[in-house]
Amino acid sequence: MPYHSTPLDLAFHALSDPTRRAVVSRLAEGEVPVSILAEPFDMALPSFAQHLRVLEECGLIASEKRGRSRWCRLVKARFDEAANWMEAERRNWAMRLERLEVYLDTTDEG
Repeated sequence: MPYHSTPLDLAFHALSDPTRRAVVSRLAEGEVPVSILAEPFDMALPSFAQHLRVLEECGLIASEKRGRSRWCRLVKARFDEAANWMEAERRNWAMRLERLEVYLDTTDEG
């Protein structure tokens, strides 16, 4: 059976890299030109652009050309999808742990 990545899979893959997480953290402060965004990273611009491409392809960021600069910004919708998935998983595990606690309480009494 072939593996097909969902948008959520691609987003989590993109966020698995520390450089891309740092980019996301910086963009949380507001949109910025790529040249400014790349400054703190010790890598060639083409290598940095590859990180941006991964983030853009999975929908976490968007970019647009303004004059001679390319500006990047976060795309809230993809982050909301990831947050919703994590919250659903958190509720699921909380419910399982509550059931386990009830079970353990009933077996201790017996």
